[in-house]
Amino acid sequence: MRIALTIAGSDSGGGAGIQADLKTFAAFGVFGTSAITAVTAQNTLGVFRAVALDPSLVEAQIRAVAEDLRPQAVKTGMLANAAVVAAVAQAAESFGLRPLVVDPVMVASSGDVLLEPAAVAAIRDRLLPLAALVTPNLAEAEVLTGRAVRSEEEMRAAAAALVAMGARAALVKGGHLPGDDMVDILHDGRDLHALRASRLPANNPHGTGCTLSAGITAALARGCDLLPAVRAAVDFVRRAIAAAPGLGSGRGPLNHLIRPRPPE
Repeated sequence: MRIALTIAGSDSGGGAGIQADLKTFAAFGVFGTSAITAVTAQNTLGVFRAVALDPSLVEAQIRAVAEDLRPQAVKTGMLANAAVVAAVAQAAESFGLRPLVVDPVMVASSGDVLLEPAAVAAIRDRLLPLAALVTPNLAEAEVLTGRAVRSEEEMRAAAAALVAMGARAALVKGGHLPGDDMVDILHDGRDLHALRASRLPANNPHGTGCTLSAGITAALARGCDLLPAVRAAVDFVRRAIAAAPGLGSGRGPLNHLIRPRPPE
């Protein structure tokens, strides 16, 4: 059995963060391990409190996993502050954690801020050069690149810019663009790929970014190449949204209990 590691925050509501990642790993048939960076009190209505863990404890969790349950792929999610980002980057380098998928979680789907401003520079300078893939949404791509990302053309430019900044590949997610169709842009380090699909109702979007990056990580852990891993994860997220159980009174979680289709 292959192993994947998620380094992210805990979501008490179970729809995002560590909880969504571990459920997604399991759906893909991968044994999930975790290093918790922060504890949040949240549900489908929002984030009510968040406390970052001591960076040394984050590093200790990563060390414990790396030395005994060696992961075949790793992802990051909510990293909270610059000190945690630095600890994660140092651990990734020290233990040779590859491939690394960086989901630059900055704002929850509810609009709650999950990343301190000083941490943005740390992600840009410390984590991007280690990333096999970075998976920002439009707002995160704007923050990381310092340029507007509000059209497909600008998504393509942002993906190329993120690769030029050090990431081996970039997936810019276009779910927040208006229109009946959706497009995600993948720059794999050489070529640009547009992944298009019809837009689904957005009543249950909580944890989509976490689930997508976790699906990619799980597929990579199973030995998939990048493009089929991304396609498999995108398909999983779409079907998990379509099968969402309608839990909670706000922005509900996906259905992580569906089976992913085998990557092409």
